[in-house]
Amino acid sequence: MIQAVHHIAIIASDYQLSKKFYTEVLGLEPIREVYRKERNSWKLDLALNGQYVIELFSFPDPPPRPSQPEARGLRHLAFAVKNLEQAIHSLEKKGVKADPIRTDENTGKRFSFFQDPDGLPLELYEQ
Repeated sequence: MIQAVHHIAIIASDYQLSKKFYTEVLGLEPIREVYRKERNSWKLDLALNGQYVIELFSFPDPPPRPSQPEARGLRHLAFAVKNLEQAIHSLEKKGVKADPIRTDENTGKRFSFFQDPDGLPLELYEQ
């Protein structure tokens, strides 16, 4: 029945700031951007390595949401990387602070968390 994850939707409090973060800091590729006048909302479709993965939205005055990885709801969004130190260094050069590297006790793989401009927890997971 279910074949794959189609996309992840994110609502930004500051659309331009989040657009810059996801495109310039994380390097996701814009596919299409539309303004939906009836909703006073921007929508930006983003791809990673040519695969559509994120819808970035703006809405007037969106309410805040708890964002710690242990909060109810979506826990976090994880991105696979080949070299964790290199990925963290790339983020830090762009002003994004990452948590200390940890090791997954079940897989032995290393990972680190960081946040988007709205505090959404994001993860780098070394493959």
